Amino acid sequence: MSIQFTDFSFKYWALQKPTLKNINLTINKGEKVVIVGPSGSGKSTLGQCLNGLIPFSVKGDITGSLEINGKETQQMDLHQCTSLVGTVLQDTDGQFVGLSIGEDIAFALENQMIAPGPMRQVVEETAAMMELDDMLHMSPFDLSGGQKQRVSLAGVMVDDVDILLFDEPLASLDPKTGKSTIEIIDRLHRETGKTVVIIEHRLEDVLHCHADRIILMERGEIVANMTPDELLASPLLTQHGIREPLYLSALKAAGCDIDQADRPAYLSTIDIDRFKPQVLNWFQQGDVVTAATGTTPLLEVNNLGYSYDGQRQTLDGVSFTVNQGEFVSILGKNGSGKSTITRLIMGVLEPDSGSICFEGHDLAARSIFERSQDIGIVLQNPNHMISHHMIFDEVASGLRNRGVPESDVEAKVLETLKLCGLDRYRHWPIDALSYGQKKRVTIATILVLEPKLLILDEPTAGQDYHHYTAMMGFIKELNQKLGITILIISHDMHLVLEYTQRAIVIADSKLLADSAVNEVFSQPALLEKANLTVTSLYTLADSLGIERIDHFIRCFINHEAGSL
Repeated sequence: MSIQFTDFSFKYWALQKPTLKNINLTINKGEKVVIVGPSGSGKSTLGQCLNGLIPFSVKGDITGSLEINGKETQQMDLHQCTSLVGTVLQDTDGQFVGLSIGEDIAFALENQMIAPGPMRQVVEETAAMMELDDMLHMSPFDLSGGQKQRVSLAGVMVDDVDILLFDEPLASLDPKTGKSTIEIIDRLHRETGKTVVIIEHRLEDVLHCHADRIILMERGEIVANMTPDELLASPLLTQHGIREPLYLSALKAAGCDIDQADRPAYLSTIDIDRFKPQVLNWFQQGDVVTAATGTTPLLEVNNLGYSYDGQRQTLDGVSFTVNQGEFVSILGKNGSGKSTITRLIMGVLEPDSGSICFEGHDLAARSIFERSQDIGIVLQNPNHMISHHMIFDEVASGLRNRGVPESDVEAKVLETLKLCGLDRYRHWPIDALSYGQKKRVTIATILVLEPKLLILDEPTAGQDYHHYTAMMGFIKELNQKLGITILIISHDMHLVLEYTQRAIVIADSKLLADSAVNEVFSQPALLEKANLTVTSLYTLADSLGIERIDHFIRCFINHEAGSL
């Protein structure tokens, strides 16, 4: 037996109610277990109990028992816990201690006073396993998100721990990098026989490889402890606000009844032929019309070029137009130049070549403040935008900077907080909010200024499905009812599919495509170039022998839009 929670509860000292309640859970040696649940369900707290951060670093009250390999964790110290459980964090930057990748991997070995000769051998072998052997001299901070994830993993692997804990390993990775991360974790699990625990929002992406069990948490309790097939055949995911795989949503949209015997956890194990007549009938009767969009240009990017160091082009001759009232996405891999476009529009950076026009006028003539009157930008990390202690003051700050009378400020702020589902928190300090709630505060701070164009950089990062569906539904409403033009920068394929009409694809500094979302998502070669992957909708349509896969994807998009 590897991990045993018995009647285990935990309450943070700062809170009145326990975050974990009466947890009874056994994870056997060598198992691979996935823990899912909405934000605030207690899944990350459970992880911190496993790796010893609770109670040795984060203080609170514990009742019940947690044993790892037969030892009660409360009778151990933090070092003993970390020698059993290796953790790879969501924020990899917070985990690096070395100036180079080699130093970072060697850190745990240095603490164990391993001699330089054997240490070098272990570091090189581990780096080779993680496909980092030709990068040992590089700084971890110069790497892409996926490479950083592999360095963190290597740093844990050299310690030879029994249990590997991954806390949201896919949170900031593009789809292709996320896929290879799951494959690396799976290979390690199979080759080393270690116990693997993965805490993650993105269930379909984690199930790219086999998992033994899924633990579903809600409000500090375990509400399901099942095999993937059992859970995906049940209504529990929908009931608890967890996104089900796209292929499953499509089969259900076609009216197919899925049960456990269909083995629905993986598309490869489902007998697709059994459902083929039903799905083809649904598709033939479905709506494949693309929604009409505006034709008046609002934002025009013309032949844009930019380089951070004067040598490597981050953007090279990129041109596209966003029309008034459109809902458009910019897609691309980590480091493709997506966020650089945001900074150039904001005026934080100046382009090396080309121009950006807004309503027919060159933005180069406008200051950052003048641009912010019409263009609202919500950055990926909310902590980079927040400057006030209280929520109300944060949302009111832009209006006050414009000299709006205080009576009008209060009315506008309260209305916007209500729109964003934050009105009950209006007297709260921002520090008391979760990452996803902070994200909504930053959106409220921009929306209260009534921008003509709203740009959202990775809006779903750190958001569970329930909260981001509510938030995106609200943003969709702003687009449809208030006519605000929306530009989303993301690598969340599901988000782009469900909400945006057109996708602009950028990779290796160049524009690869600019067309309807369903057309982009039915081109595997294009997606491959952009470090994206085909969705399981494409794979489902392909396995059914459907020729116009772009029409099948559009049919699904229109169905989902009607049910949102």
